[in-house]
Amino acid sequence: MVDTRPFLPVSSSGGSNPSEPLPNRCKTIKAQLSIFFALLVIGLVSVLLASNVTENQHGSLSSSTTAKPEPLRRVSRGPAAGVSEKSNWLFGKDNENAVAFPWNNSMLSWQRTAFHFQPERNWMNGPLFYKGWYHFFYQYNPHAPVWGDIVWGHAVSKDLIHWLHLPLAMVADKTYDKSGVWTGSATFLPDGKIVMLYTGSDAQAVQVQNLAYPADHSDPLLINWVKFSGNPVLVPPPGILSKDFRDPTTAWLTSQGKWRFAIGSKVNRTGIALVYDTKDFITYEKLDGVLRAVDGTGMWECVDFFPVSKTEQNGLDTSVNSPDVKHVMKVSLDDDKKDYYAIGTYHEKNVTFIPDDPEIDVGIGLRYDYGVYYAAKTFYGQNKNRRVLWGWIKESDSEAADVQKGWASVQSVPRTILLDRKTGTHLLQSPVEEIESLRLNSYEFNQVTVQAGSVVPLDVGPATQLDIVAEFEIDKEALAKATGSDVTFSCSSSGGAVERGALGPFGLLVLADDSLSEQTPVYFYIAKGSDGNLKTYFCNDQSRSSEAADVNKQIYGSMVPVLEGENLSLRVLVDHSVIESFAQGGRTVITSRVYPTKAIYGAAKLFLFNNATEAGVSASLRIWQMNSAFIRPYPNLDNKSQ
Repeated sequence: MVDTRPFLPVSSSGGSNPSEPLPNRCKTIKAQLSIFFALLVIGLVSVLLASNVTENQHGSLSSSTTAKPEPLRRVSRGPAAGVSEKSNWLFGKDNENAVAFPWNNSMLSWQRTAFHFQPERNWMNGPLFYKGWYHFFYQYNPHAPVWGDIVWGHAVSKDLIHWLHLPLAMVADKTYDKSGVWTGSATFLPDGKIVMLYTGSDAQAVQVQNLAYPADHSDPLLINWVKFSGNPVLVPPPGILSKDFRDPTTAWLTSQGKWRFAIGSKVNRTGIALVYDTKDFITYEKLDGVLRAVDGTGMWECVDFFPVSKTEQNGLDTSVNSPDVKHVMKVSLDDDKKDYYAIGTYHEKNVTFIPDDPEIDVGIGLRYDYGVYYAAKTFYGQNKNRRVLWGWIKESDSEAADVQKGWASVQSVPRTILLDRKTGTHLLQSPVEEIESLRLNSYEFNQVTVQAGSVVPLDVGPATQLDIVAEFEIDKEALAKATGSDVTFSCSSSGGAVERGALGPFGLLVLADDSLSEQTPVYFYIAKGSDGNLKTYFCNDQSRSSEAADVNKQIYGSMVPVLEGENLSLRVLVDHSVIESFAQGGRTVITSRVYPTKAIYGAAKLFLFNNATEAGVSASLRIWQMNSAFIRPYPNLDNKSQ
């Protein structure tokens, strides 16, 4: 049955202005262990603060414990130590006296995810596959749910979904990493052994590179690590400031049999990737020039560099280089806390990376994810011949709320990453196949007509943990009749899903309550130019996601290529406060953090919507309820080799 209720306007208590991007609270470090090991960034944990939660027949929640509202204060974390800003500044200078929403324990407990990795408590931030186990080393603050006191947490998994926590892998106990054990990358040697290069912040806050390796390579859990006695192995070279030298990549073999890797840096406002060669990971040669430099992009963090196949659907080892591959260069920009990538050609002899299209160079063009996603790294999983991407999903609420709930930030669901051979210009990202093992009950909806200006409820039960696969087909007659315009559309500067056009927006309302007073639209918007050409945009609108004022309510999105003959396709993973959305097979991806106050537990619903003025759409969906992953301490380290 069609519900023709209009979208509700943005509440006057809606907090931040979605047209004004809010500074991301970023993390620096991403310990990655795996032929790359996707390092990710700072961390999260969870202390599920229990309270007496009661749910009435209408899905409303009550709790016996409610925090008293207090003024929010801005606190900077990170830049003084020489890393990117980790604090989540939600309020500008004109709103210094903003008051925190009175979150209660049932609301905060609901926000903790069910199938995304996060530590048991406090703040967190790469993986590798070794002797039957995936290893994830992550930036972690063992003392508080804020950035600081960074060490390496360690967890293992057989399937990238269920995780077992192990003892800390490395702590800040040497002069060369006294101020923090930061991002690192692992490299597999030909004999199967592992070496790890990582950034340490020394006692004077100078960023230096250090070497570590497993104490026992026969241990499949890699519990104990040894720091090289000759650390640091690299210090900032002449012309590079002491706090602008971090995050070594996984090394790759050159045709001369040397190991080569890159380190992020900058010179003035130009972001650069320095390049080093080594034969033994003890003695190093800095090469002339840089792998890539882009003016105006600022400091490059978490540089990643890897090949993708032009002919096959498999991932490639980091050292592969042939006419059948393209190379991907990715950087995390300290300035805007976003991850950018470019596809191009790597010239080993000249030690340079040249993008296919300079207009979408590193740091100024395409992004891995257009939402809340940073410091991502890939690793090559040799067991399944795939390259896996993992990124850090920061919090978008206030630090006061993080302290109250006792944890902050999560890792994304691991994603496979491939070259989009149809466009040649984009990468394709999709959740690893193992996530499907969590699927429970499924619901199918075929050829559902969604008229212009209408909302259609989807009866799938509680909509807190879902895997949604959907296709949309827009009325072709309306496409032909629509009048073109020279007006340029932008997800972030538009009015969100309430802004109506002839051909959109249309899509899903996730984490919505019955009255639609809280809702997060995930949608397509088609714009027709004066030349008659169509451009399709993919957006997530957080402006009505919560009645709380102390949360980020931006509108995210970008254009997504839609090729001739393709229907509009969408996959969405909903896991409590995290929404990961993949359009057109993962050509464009958006991750959102949302903090509803009503659309939680049994009150969370799912709807189709079409807010176009002229075009009807038809939608076909399959939706699964999702089970929770097991993430807990390793049960018996005495039997660790089993």
